[in-house]
Amino acid sequence: MMAWTNYHSHTNYCDGDADPEIYILAAIEEGLLAYGFSSHAPVPFDCKWTMNKQRIGDYSRYIDFLQHKYRDKIEIYKSLEIDYIPGVIGVSHPSIQKLNLDYSIGSIHFIDKFPDGMPWEIDGNHWKFATGLLEIFQGDIKRVITRYYQLTREMVQKDCPDIIGHLDKIKIQNSFFEYFDETESWYKREIEQTLSTIAQSDAIVEVNTRGLYKRKTNSTYPSPWILERIHDLNIPVTINSDSHRPEEITMGFEETAKLLDDIGFKRVRAFVNGYWQDFDLNRNGLAIPVAV
Repeated sequence: MMAWTNYHSHTNYCDGDADPEIYILAAIEEGLLAYGFSSHAPVPFDCKWTMNKQRIGDYSRYIDFLQHKYRDKIEIYKSLEIDYIPGVIGVSHPSIQKLNLDYSIGSIHFIDKFPDGMPWEIDGNHWKFATGLLEIFQGDIKRVITRYYQLTREMVQKDCPDIIGHLDKIKIQNSFFEYFDETESWYKREIEQTLSTIAQSDAIVEVNTRGLYKRKTNSTYPSPWILERIHDLNIPVTINSDSHRPEEITMGFEETAKLLDDIGFKRVRAFVNGYWQDFDLNRNGLAIPVAV
């Protein structure tokens, strides 16, 4: 049996477009084996795309309800995409731990702060990025990138999630201005050091298709050359769509499976029957044994 899974998705509990049940109905229609909800976890400052902390209890209970309602049709799992901000939030924060999530996604969306103390979001509005680049890092993009990957390594070492979200998403800013070149030696050194850190952990790197289908980048997160190094280092991967609409839950999957196959990946990791395990992969999905 061939099937897809998706563990990175956003609903109207944060910045997604629809009720969680609508996503499940779409996932069942597409024949997914497993589906994971991962709304943006609350942060203790004003942010329009994260979940309001007052809603997190309802979110948790609703996913539990859906797990029970559709238990004979699809495996449903509860998670959050949790920002790593040193001293502020991370996967081990008490507010996260008490939710008893099935798995966790850890991501870097913020780097340091503006002079007024507001955290700087690095993957949103291009002009806000340009403002932070100037005001916080005096226009030095190399310092920004170095800090981004330093925080990623720190997250892996100190507060490691199950899945590392969109590893190189900061490259989204290159779709507007050509801030940096991925072939530069200093950038490659940051990637190599980061992958070395990940290889020493139990973390899974997601191959995130959102940049592709939203046409914000010309490749997955992470880039193909990084995936080649991930393959060399035997770091496990999982394919996720980072969906914000029900119609996005498997967007870019076939293209990405072909990419992984071309690189040499034969297996991907999936959360099935309540634990992470490896499954054979081809361009039509995961090969699921009948007994699973």
